Amino acid sequence: MADLKDRIGGVILAGGRSLRMGGGDKGLALLAGRPLLAHVIGRLRPQVNALALNTNSEPARLASFGLEIVADSLPGLGPLGGVLAGMRWAKQRGNVERIVTVACDTPFFPAELVARLADAVGSDDRIVQARSGDRRHPTFALWPVSLADDLQTFLRCAGSHSMRAFAGERHPVALVDFPLGAGHDPFFNVNTPQDLLMAEQQLAESGR
Repeated sequence: MADLKDRIGGVILAGGRSLRMGGGDKGLALLAGRPLLAHVIGRLRPQVNALALNTNSEPARLASFGLEIVADSLPGLGPLGGVLAGMRWAKQRGNVERIVTVACDTPFFPAELVARLADAVGSDDRIVQARSGDRRHPTFALWPVSLADDLQTFLRCAGSHSMRAFAGERHPVALVDFPLGAGHDPFFNVNTPQDLLMAEQQLAESGR
């Protein structure tokens, strides 16, 4: 699947309102002196051939990260709205057949995420999602860009913006299992100030 991996773009989903962190751009919260978003970029950039940030914030606030900014074309529809924006961005580039999406508040996701997801791609237009333990992580997924028009139709007409309704019920999904490391979930996400303290501790324990 080496040639496929060269045609995968990365999209960081940062469209949430971050209410449990006090609002604003969660990706700007500092973890070990660096914004959460910087940790996520550092993990994802080596795994993809292009990288974009899905956010509905003022682009100038995030310009220092040097990423292409893609806003939701259908706002208020949660992560699937960000997936659609990412697919449209990929189509415009022309050299991206699939996008991998990750959350902006998850600084420890696997360095081999994209390679493992790509290895599970079949001959159809299946969506590939990550799983750790008994938890699925639908925002950590590999999406065929060819599903963009159908996703737009689904969001406009289905009366739902459920990840599971689209990825699983409407389209087949393959799951890739990632191990829990030393009791830590690699897809641990920072939702609250307490979570941020836990992430600081995890970084200290790992020596990173």
